[in-house]
Amino acid sequence: MEITMSAKSMVCGIVLHPAGHTRSPAMHNAAFRACGLDAHYHAFDVPPDRLGEAILGMRGLGLRQLAVSLPHKTAVMAHLDRVDETARAIGAVNTVTLGEKGLEGANTDWVGALRALAREIDPKGQRAVVLGAGGAARAVVYGLVQAGAHVSVLNRSENRAQQLAEDLGAADFGPLTRLGDIAPEIVVNTTSVGMGSEVSPVNAEALPSDAVVMDAVYEPEQTRLLRDAAARGARPLGGKWMLVHQAAEQFRIWTGLEPPVDAMAEAFDEAGQSPSR
Repeated sequence: MEITMSAKSMVCGIVLHPAGHTRSPAMHNAAFRACGLDAHYHAFDVPPDRLGEAILGMRGLGLRQLAVSLPHKTAVMAHLDRVDETARAIGAVNTVTLGEKGLEGANTDWVGALRALAREIDPKGQRAVVLGAGGAARAVVYGLVQAGAHVSVLNRSENRAQQLAEDLGAADFGPLTRLGDIAPEIVVNTTSVGMGSEVSPVNAEALPSDAVVMDAVYEPEQTRLLRDAAARGARPLGGKWMLVHQAAEQFRIWTGLEPPVDAMAEAFDEAGQSPSR
């Protein structure tokens, strides 16, 4: 589709490195079209040593919105005027808005995780296990704790799991091998294990048969973990919905409008079928 821009067009986008894999432009541009907004979203490939310059460019050009992805979600905080309490607790920013107080940082990853899970289960009062202890894990753990779940953090490095649990108020921590002993109602994989491979972060036998199992990995659509979960009788939930809902929350913050989630999800799927995704 040909993009027509004018001097009045709102330009926004995402900074990440490398930039070739992101589906964010497809989702946001679909949302802008669905809502009749004169706005255009682009992917900007910014190496880590150029992040400060990129944020200065945002200020200089007056760009009102910017999404932030790997590997910049933590480093970008040093270049902003304000970071909200939630993003500071998580330790990462994925949403930057130019407001009256300058550049303001927020995090919508935790919202995306909760709304994705809400398609299958209410986390309140449930036992939840988060696999991993990186940035995505911090967002998911934060969201689950806020939703009233009893959260265990399991990770290959038990020390990192302990630190995350203590930072965010999770109830428990341990190695990945503990999954079979917990019998949770919710399992969320935030590690990169399974991305483009036939590997799962945990043994299939450890997956509870009545749990919701969500994988933050979205390529392939059906990871080994999700296939194992389905075979065990659990309810698999792909990483697509976490990404769609975090992008929808960004759209809400930036425009004040109700995001067209269905249009964004359709664009996500179409971008996955494109060779240039």
